[in-house]
Amino acid sequence: MTEADATPAAAEPTIPPRQFLGLLALAAAVGLVVSLAAWCFLQLVHYVPEWVYEDLPDAVGYEHGAPLWWYLPACALAGLVVAFAIVRMPGRGGHIPAEGLNAGPTQPIDLPGVMLAAVAALGLGLVLGPEAPLLALGGGLGILALQLVHRDAPEEVVAVMAASGAFAAMSFIFASPLIAAVILIEATGIGGPRLPMVLVPGLLAAGIGSLISLGMGSFTGLDTSNYALETLSLPEFARPDIVDFAWTIPFAVAIAIAMYVIFRAARRVHGFVESREFVLLPLAGLAVAGLAIAFEAITDHSVNDVLFSGEAALPGLVSGAGSWSVSALLLVIVFKGLAWTISLGSFRGGPVFPALFLGAAAGLAGSHLAGFHETAAVAVGLGAATASALGLPLSAVVMATLLTTGTGAGATPLVIVGVVAAYLTTRVLTRPDRAGQPVRTAGAHA
Repeated sequence: MTEADATPAAAEPTIPPRQFLGLLALAAAVGLVVSLAAWCFLQLVHYVPEWVYEDLPDAVGYEHGAPLWWYLPACALAGLVVAFAIVRMPGRGGHIPAEGLNAGPTQPIDLPGVMLAAVAALGLGLVLGPEAPLLALGGGLGILALQLVHRDAPEEVVAVMAASGAFAAMSFIFASPLIAAVILIEATGIGGPRLPMVLVPGLLAAGIGSLISLGMGSFTGLDTSNYALETLSLPEFARPDIVDFAWTIPFAVAIAIAMYVIFRAARRVHGFVESREFVLLPLAGLAVAGLAIAFEAITDHSVNDVLFSGEAALPGLVSGAGSWSVSALLLVIVFKGLAWTISLGSFRGGPVFPALFLGAAAGLAGSHLAGFHETAAVAVGLGAATASALGLPLSAVVMATLLTTGTGAGATPLVIVGVVAAYLTTRVLTRPDRAGQPVRTAGAHA
């Protein structure tokens, strides 16, 4: 048989058509359940800081909000809770964020520990995002749904349902099934004959989930305004000029180097705190809170610009660029970068949103370079930071382009050039060592 004859047969799904239709129906149901679960998780993460930093201080007599020292015990408490989830519960609280974005499936038995660690870390202000816990939630619920229907399902079918749940969960935070599809396909390396089998149920689950969040007709959807990413408010940018292009490559390379340093330091932090979580994680929480307090004391900006993942603060950072001096932007990059480094190596959560925030802050600072347009600088910063942190260039291009889509088409070619420059720089920096063993990149996944 020739290669040409073998190719169509190899591309056929390994699941019979009737079973595949049943799998699609289950994927749609998983999309509904996962979306509701993701909404509950994200709402909880949103309200925990309100309870801890607003309602509780007011109840004990601080009418004008929590005093700065309040953040110290709160972040230390986060360390204790995360340490408990890591040491005492199945799953060790989820994947280690210093190793990038883990798109592998999470077993249902591990979900309580993963969710507890995520709510404590994200809700109490550690510098991590919700996307990794959402991947775990979606994948775990997808596997659980399949186990309830068919406990002895083949491993290939289990992988499809886990991916379907992950698609639905990711589409919820990014408000787009397409972003979820690009990230998961690139992160998991799905391709060849497996792609249609995973992509079709996954997109169906993500689409059903999006209907829940957006609503249909006169039926309103779930309120996602507190955490869903929106297009950033930036000046119109119809086309780049030679100066914008000239700044793009060195600027993206500089961001890639900074991201490499952050993730390398974070892995060292993880090696230091591992197996001593109950002692060192509360200290790590104190260090993150201390950095935020020091930032507010030095600048006239809030501790919240250093704490938390950054998706809630990102629109205000960009739209209020005029209120940020260059020195304040450099300080928030340094202080949030240090807090992120500690959080990546110590706690549990995702790396995407802090990378986006730092990329945007770097872009605003870079816009003060002679002739570098603000929109171009921010767009390149978003793409370069994401590509360096995740090691996923296509996902970085899609994310940065959609976040700046309201400004015109001028930023897109610069985003692509910047992402390629940042990705190649990261690959060079993480080349195999002399012994021939590859150094784990920021975007590695298990």
